[in-house]
Amino acid sequence: MIFEPVYSITNKIARDLMRMEAAKHAVIDLPITVLVQRKLRETARLVSTHYSTEIEGNRLTLAQAEKVIHAHQHFPDRKRDEQEVLGYYRALDEIEKLLSKNTPVSEDVIKLLHARVIGGDKFQVKPAAYRDGQNVIKDSISGKIVYMPPEAKDVPALMNSLVTWTNQAFKSEFPVPLIAGGAHYQFATIHPYYDGNGRTARLLTAYIMHLGGYGLKGFYSLEEYYSRNLAAYYQALTIGPSHNYYLGRAEADITAWLEYFCEGAAEAFEKVKQRTEEAAKQGKQDKSPLLRKLDARQRQALGLFQENERITSSDIAQLFNLKPRTASELCGRWSEEGFIIALSAARKNRKYSLANMYQELLD
Repeated sequence: MIFEPVYSITNKIARDLMRMEAAKHAVIDLPITVLVQRKLRETARLVSTHYSTEIEGNRLTLAQAEKVIHAHQHFPDRKRDEQEVLGYYRALDEIEKLLSKNTPVSEDVIKLLHARVIGGDKFQVKPAAYRDGQNVIKDSISGKIVYMPPEAKDVPALMNSLVTWTNQAFKSEFPVPLIAGGAHYQFATIHPYYDGNGRTARLLTAYIMHLGGYGLKGFYSLEEYYSRNLAAYYQALTIGPSHNYYLGRAEADITAWLEYFCEGAAEAFEKVKQRTEEAAKQGKQDKSPLLRKLDARQRQALGLFQENERITSSDIAQLFNLKPRTASELCGRWSEEGFIIALSAARKNRKYSLANMYQELLD
């Protein structure tokens, strides 16, 4: 079973791809302080978590979800809702870890994201097998079947095909948003699990976008776009002459879905562009030449100094998922470059402070 999506790149898709590209470069080229970056990134993570779980019926408000995640607060009769929110937020953490290692899309990655989704507040999760029986999607009001996914025996081959297509599309320099949109559609179409399919599809989409260079520093959320008009989201995904996978859904033209997806991504990108420009206008733009002296890892390491006056190579190892020796060597190089200052001669448990010239980037 080979996944080969049928689609056309319409004028609408082409325009939205150009909108995304313009917004992406604007955000990348606009240096903002580390503190503002962290606030924008955390807001996007909370918004993504709230709206993606809300799509599936979660009853927590955005404010309540934030309290569950950061203040460990509980709400009466909302145990399942709390677990869903924690699971999704931890799946976003998992995405960051995978991205730090530039891990390609694979079935193992997908299974890990799904395990996080349904794992709630568990720190250790075990990936589940694909479903072993038939599942159906019904209208919540009428009870009518609106979609019947492929049989369980076909799921492994379909998932393998999805991953193969995704990686081949990356190699062929296919537009990343179209890869993400195609993968989202096909994952939802296969519906490989009994539970957590929608959330995992949206996480897979985010992972592909970030992996392909369309992460916008983690400042945006596509989930809000979907949740704001659920009817349009489900209608865009409902393609083909029949609700049965084997009666036309597998070969359906997904152009309409890609139009919907690209429009949402372009809208989300432009919102990020607007927010970062507003931050700059409010006097939160940093010393551009100074920030541009730093590489991507050094910029990320600034966040550690936002919370701690002194750090160790172990902190760097944990941040970038490095081996202790590699982290120690990296700190040594940064010290030689004048980015950080070694506070003792002893190599074991050596602490470092941020060089004075970079302190203003934390303000």
